[in-house]
Amino acid sequence: MRVLFMGTPDFATPTLRALAQAHEVLAVVTNPDRASGRGRKQTAPAVKLVAQELGLQILQPKGLRKSTVQEDLAAFRPDLIVVVAYGRLLPPTVLKMPSMGCLNVHASLLPAYRGAAPINWAIINGERETGVTIMLMDEGLDTGPTLLKRPEPILPDDTAGTLSKRLSEAGPDLLLEAIAGMLDKSLIPTPQPTEGVSFAPMMQKADGLIDWTPPARTVADRIRGTDPWPGAYTFMDGVRMKLFSAKPTAGSGPAGSILGFEDDALVVACGVDAVAIEDLQIAGKKRMTAKALHVGRTLVPGTTLSSS
Repeated sequence: MRVLFMGTPDFATPTLRALAQAHEVLAVVTNPDRASGRGRKQTAPAVKLVAQELGLQILQPKGLRKSTVQEDLAAFRPDLIVVVAYGRLLPPTVLKMPSMGCLNVHASLLPAYRGAAPINWAIINGERETGVTIMLMDEGLDTGPTLLKRPEPILPDDTAGTLSKRLSEAGPDLLLEAIAGMLDKSLIPTPQPTEGVSFAPMMQKADGLIDWTPPARTVADRIRGTDPWPGAYTFMDGVRMKLFSAKPTAGSGPAGSILGFEDDALVVACGVDAVAIEDLQIAGKKRMTAKALHVGRTLVPGTTLSSS
């Protein structure tokens, strides 16, 4: 198969590696380098780095709607386009370009969690299972017919980061199986059902702000679902503090109040019960264990954490 690959973050790199071993990757299309960090240094997407390692041709257009970009893509005459977390919608002209269509590796069990951040929102919403779907793309947002699905449990201590890694490793084999099924015509695309549709919009920094008034399970799920990005955070005496590794525990008190410590984790009251938080990061400082901050007398029982 002559394949164009489109992807950007770490999540897409295992699939690119597997595809390059099994088929002919004509070129890799990824997003432009971006300024990041305090020094605003130009940083290449993870997919670009892997493509360079594999010696593949790289294209980094700002978008896919310009006729010149589309002409460049059409010149490859691909049999298939594979899309994994590329971050941009494909215009109709590009969707119709490959003779066998465009396949997407999506990190949910479609039609649940269509959109840019399915892993984050599945954890935040308290789901106990998600998975990977191989979808034949159409003009809608993750609305195309599906070829294969593979479920994956969401573990109690999963973060968006740990779950993303497992799903990224499940995607390559499922994709190669789907391509083989398309070639021997053993797989027939199945339209998505109208029931069970949900959406997973792109994460914003504000999605990490913690409201302590919901039950502890809801608070813990949001902390886990926003790790590593955008990162869960709260305020202590007006100072921003990031939160990591949370789980529900027993405890009661005014929502947001520090109740004490449990197995070296900070215990904070919620609307119902409490959460135990293992690691924290105060603005301008390094990430530390709650135990280390407690020894430094930074975290005092009775102090209230707030959303402002």
